[in-house]
Amino acid sequence: MKKLGMLGGATWSSSALYYDHINRAVARRLGGLHSARMIIESLDFAEYAAFHQVEDLAGGNAMIVDGTRRLAAAGAEGILLASNTMHKAAPDVIEATGLPLLDIREATAARLIADRRTRIALLGTRFTMTEPFAREPYERNGIAIQELQPVWRDEVDRIIYEELAAGRVVRDSQRKLKTLITELAKQKVQAIVLGCTELVLAVDVRANVLPVYDTTAIHAAAAVEWMLGDAEETQVLAAA
Repeated sequence: MKKLGMLGGATWSSSALYYDHINRAVARRLGGLHSARMIIESLDFAEYAAFHQVEDLAGGNAMIVDGTRRLAAAGAEGILLASNTMHKAAPDVIEATGLPLLDIREATAARLIADRRTRIALLGTRFTMTEPFAREPYERNGIAIQELQPVWRDEVDRIIYEELAAGRVVRDSQRKLKTLITELAKQKVQAIVLGCTELVLAVDVRANVLPVYDTTAIHAAAAVEWMLGDAEETQVLAAA
């Protein structure tokens, strides 16, 4: 089994979801007492978010690169950034560590292509909803992204930073997100992508008028595939 280096803490609640998803999947796949080989570097989200508040993504990227360098030095064989917005730093992380990066955008785009979804709404932080780094992997694969009205963009961003990042799930905000998804369905959107790893805390992926793609679960599943390729092959050979 390959050893995964996960940079988390953006936020800790979504990092906990990753840890749970990955270990449960490893246990299902390998059986017995197996669990994931992981190294975790967890940021103080307040320090990382402070860069966002002043629109200094370069400063935030530097924090991410420093964290992934520590993961590489500790023996990680691949890197997972447990956040959509963190992927702004993806090219810098690859260059700094020389390790494979398990990309949340590419994994989600691949799932959408397999399901023949060609028009989506991407919900996330204001950076994820507007910046090219988040949109390009989808658009390059022929997936159109529906623009949100500015008032909705601001509200989704507010819910993430003021509530979900602090571990609070507010019933009124859950209703607002459900209303937004219903409105997007009327705009011929085929699927909703939760482009923030905390949004799954407030959106029921099984009870909406549109298919909802949870990037946290998709990313974690892709990580398990990467980790277990050699391990499962070894099990098969040993059983033969």
